[in-house]
Amino acid sequence: MVLESLLTPFQTEQHPYQTFFLGLVYTTVAVFLSYLVFSQYASMTMVFLVTMAALPLVYQLVIMEEEKDLEGMEESWLLKEHKKALSAMMWLFAGMSVAFMLWYTLLPNEWVSALFSSQRETINALNGRATGYLTADVQQFLKIFLNNMRVVVFCLLFSFLFGAGALFILAWNASIIGAAMGNIMKTGLAEVADAIGLKAIGYYFQVTTYALLRYALHGIPEIGAYFVAGLAGGIISIAIIKRDMGVRKFEHILLDTTDLLLIALLLTFVAGVLEVWVTPIFF
Repeated sequence: MVLESLLTPFQTEQHPYQTFFLGLVYTTVAVFLSYLVFSQYASMTMVFLVTMAALPLVYQLVIMEEEKDLEGMEESWLLKEHKKALSAMMWLFAGMSVAFMLWYTLLPNEWVSALFSSQRETINALNGRATGYLTADVQQFLKIFLNNMRVVVFCLLFSFLFGAGALFILAWNASIIGAAMGNIMKTGLAEVADAIGLKAIGYYFQVTTYALLRYALHGIPEIGAYFVAGLAGGIISIAIIKRDMGVRKFEHILLDTTDLLLIALLLTFVAGVLEVWVTPIFF
């Protein structure tokens, strides 16, 4: 009850960036509780704990967005209103990812092995599938685009079935991204382990910036697509739970969710283009 009450939905929409710090707090608590209490299953337990902590706030945000659909707003204005909730969710995801990255970098290897075992297996599997596609061509783009669309569909279904169920998928993705960025940082810092003073500090910030930018470039629109799809599924789910299907404005709800899904599709396309043709130019 303590963690889930740190911010109200209204405060969240007014100051979305505050959820970044919520993500840091939720993830930090989840990391240490998972290792100290459930060390054998820590890699999945911490994702569940982060989801449990963030779920009440995200669920209330989805309820607020569904209520806006019933107010009869113009679609353009409604999408601007949804932007507040989506911004808060993106900041929350960013806080989770950064916290996972920091703890992956700072914690002893024994802790990291227990906390990120499943994430490491997933990253290795993804890297293994990517080795045969060194050339950024249409075939690679289609594989990435279709894989991301699969996650979009899962976010839609999870939110439809569980209200804000997509949050678990997003917390899992945050742990994978955090582990990947943390591995880049740890590897880079190990190369200058003997350095001291300002040079080491400067290199630390250089590695941190590199790790963040490498995944942020295509990761922001990609994760944005997942949140948009999750919000669309959540709005429909809440409408069904509240028996709003029979009201005349239900058509407006369907139109709004359709627009959100089209936006998710566009963001997924943009993320694929950035990952295949733009990110390799810089990294």
